[in-house]
Amino acid sequence: MLRWLLRVLGTVLGLLLLSLLIVWMLLRGSLPQLDGELALPGLSAPVSLDRDANGMLTVDAANEADMARALGYVHAQERFFEMDLMRRSAAGELSELFGADALPLDRRMRLHRLRARTLENLDTSLGSKRAVVQAYRDGVNAGLAALPVRPWPYLLLRQQPRPWELEDSVLTGLAMYADLQDPTNTRELALARIREVVPPALYALLAHDGSEWDAPLFGQARGNAVLPDAGALDLRVLGASGVEAKADGASAALTPPSASQMVPLSPAGRERGLGGPPLAAEYFPGSNNFAVAGALTADGRAIIADDMHLSLRAPNIWFRARLRYTEPTAPEGRIDVTGFTLPGLPAVIVGSNTRVAWAFTNSYIDTADYAWLPAGTPLQNHTETIAVAGQSPETLVVRESSWGPVTSENTDGSLLALRWAGQLKGAVKLEFADMAKAADLDAALAVADRSGIPAQNLLVGDRKGRIGWRLIGARPDRVGNCNVGGIANAPDAPTMEGANAPCQPWAVRTNQAPSLIDPADHRLWTANGRVLDGDALAIAGDGGYDFGARAKQIRDGLFARERFTERDLLAIQLDDRALLMERWWKLMRQTLEHSDDPALKRLEAVSRDWQGHASVDSVSYRMARGFRGITLDTLQGALLAPAKEVLGEGYVAPNLPQLEGVVWPLLNERPAHLLPPSFKSWDALLVDSAQQLERDLAAQGPDLSQRTWGERNTAAICHPVSRALPALFKRWLCMSREPLPGDNNMPRVQGPSFGASERMVVSPGHEADGIVHMPGGQSGHPLSPFWGAGHDDWAKGRPTPFLPGTTEHTLTLRPR
Repeated sequence: MLRWLLRVLGTVLGLLLLSLLIVWMLLRGSLPQLDGELALPGLSAPVSLDRDANGMLTVDAANEADMARALGYVHAQERFFEMDLMRRSAAGELSELFGADALPLDRRMRLHRLRARTLENLDTSLGSKRAVVQAYRDGVNAGLAALPVRPWPYLLLRQQPRPWELEDSVLTGLAMYADLQDPTNTRELALARIREVVPPALYALLAHDGSEWDAPLFGQARGNAVLPDAGALDLRVLGASGVEAKADGASAALTPPSASQMVPLSPAGRERGLGGPPLAAEYFPGSNNFAVAGALTADGRAIIADDMHLSLRAPNIWFRARLRYTEPTAPEGRIDVTGFTLPGLPAVIVGSNTRVAWAFTNSYIDTADYAWLPAGTPLQNHTETIAVAGQSPETLVVRESSWGPVTSENTDGSLLALRWAGQLKGAVKLEFADMAKAADLDAALAVADRSGIPAQNLLVGDRKGRIGWRLIGARPDRVGNCNVGGIANAPDAPTMEGANAPCQPWAVRTNQAPSLIDPADHRLWTANGRVLDGDALAIAGDGGYDFGARAKQIRDGLFARERFTERDLLAIQLDDRALLMERWWKLMRQTLEHSDDPALKRLEAVSRDWQGHASVDSVSYRMARGFRGITLDTLQGALLAPAKEVLGEGYVAPNLPQLEGVVWPLLNERPAHLLPPSFKSWDALLVDSAQQLERDLAAQGPDLSQRTWGERNTAAICHPVSRALPALFKRWLCMSREPLPGDNNMPRVQGPSFGASERMVVSPGHEADGIVHMPGGQSGHPLSPFWGAGHDDWAKGRPTPFLPGTTEHTLTLRPR
């Protein structure tokens, strides 16, 4: 029996080892070739592909088409699965890979029919770059075909990759639209509905568009909200007697808000981010960029800094590359551009070409409108078939109006239709690739004016020391009574002064954008907050500008000195001083110091030391942040409760990024008529916030001194398919789980899986002095030497050279 058992055990172990060997060989088979020579059909001359220790790619080619073909080859070998996710996410085709779990995402995007629209507008999107994109497509498909085994995620999903098409590069650009903008225009719809049912004074608080922390390029800070008196708004009367203000000033019954409506998330959800982020205090896509002109540097160089904040994954969304090739229309007939490419596109997205450096932040202008359409409006029906892995396809009928897809139908037969810049002709135009050959600032701005990208704040610096800002990308060219903060053409919609014509379906434009060139103080900065003012702001609109604390901290850092180097701008990028949170810490301390509650005494004992930074070892920062988040959520819930009660199922939760500018005056002035009805006093509200915080922290461990910011802000940066694997295997597809300094309302934006997807500091013509960081690494293959390469420098803030390091691998591609 023992011998029999040993034989069975030996057989099982042998089969297990054989299985592991097969898996290992399959994984190894999908690794790209890094050295030697290969034939690549379509090349006009040999192309050299060099990689340094971090996997940064240098392409030396005879012309732009050869460069694009070779870059496509490498992108496919290193990142084809991630490229596939980009095109599928924009087109609403994820369910074909992942099954029914992805259907909600696909339904959301299929409403816009982006693949069909891309095919209709392909000539406009490709423009003069058609031949380049064709070469890129052919290189992608050649790179995919050259892998002995299909990329490893397809093995796991039991799927086959499908070839890359011309329109897929355009869809890659549209995926960035969907990431950086809200394709559902939720905020504008939410505020429009709220405006209909709450008193004007309450709506003015909810829609307040700034604070004392604003740092615009044009105009002044808005300042905090001016609180209404009891005659204009009394939350306690509103809640108790049920007064609802209509547009004509009439009143109607309103049930008092329930306690559950006052607290949108559980304390644990607020503090740890479980079940969704705190409504008033968490992350959303953004970025920092800033620049100093030559007047502020020792040798007259302009310096550009850029941090693009996105959801983080392994591998990173960007792919570092230096592209060198002959180009007769470029200065001196040659291109040498270095920076960050986006797999799926044959171009450097941000970087430097030795004459010009450029960088982006998301602009958050208003890029979408809902329109009210009367019953009987002519519509076209489009049938969208969504393939679903493991089950039958799903059919989705999209009703299309002249405004765009219909999103809902009212009881009287009237409709709501959505127009979004990402749907329209010209949203993506690949002429932006010509930034690689821009000779100076003026030439770079000319390229920007004919480029179709999501609306962005562009900063440019050139070799002469000049700097400039321009709002670039596809912007609504509104006609008629548009952009008034409501639903266009609704019977009771507010109207713009002097505008009688109804709002008309609009196209997008990219030229005649607001600019600030050669500023007198030689400094520029943006951080997703409001940049414009006056008429220019009215035209651009407010798509949900971020709270201004981050921009203000950057601006003040730029004005704190008169001379700068690349290292000085990196120091601003890595600034994790908790300037906003200090006053919340003081308010929390005032709440704790005189309390006899044992729970609050425990909080008081461990929150005495204020380091002034969002550092990984700080307990006080974590507590001040949690205290602020709970307080903001409680007050936001109270302000929104009347609208939520009236609207019922029609209520949509709005994003209120400027709520700090309303809450701080409330806490300073403490007006009785604006105190949430469920509290007896403002002190009671603050005590309740502290008690909720203590309960949540204590549930994570009895010793509150161990509840550091680093414990909560720990990196969770993983490959997209890791969530489908058991925990035992998941760790092989994740970067190290290390505590991260920084937070969202300071320059060093870092969360568990959100933050700077790249950092760059560079001066055109001085690229050898430039600095970069990139999380997650270059390769999407966990067995690659470039999996996670450079990630630790990003996490620790150690400078990595902007230019490639010593060549470790060389692959030569030759014409066939």
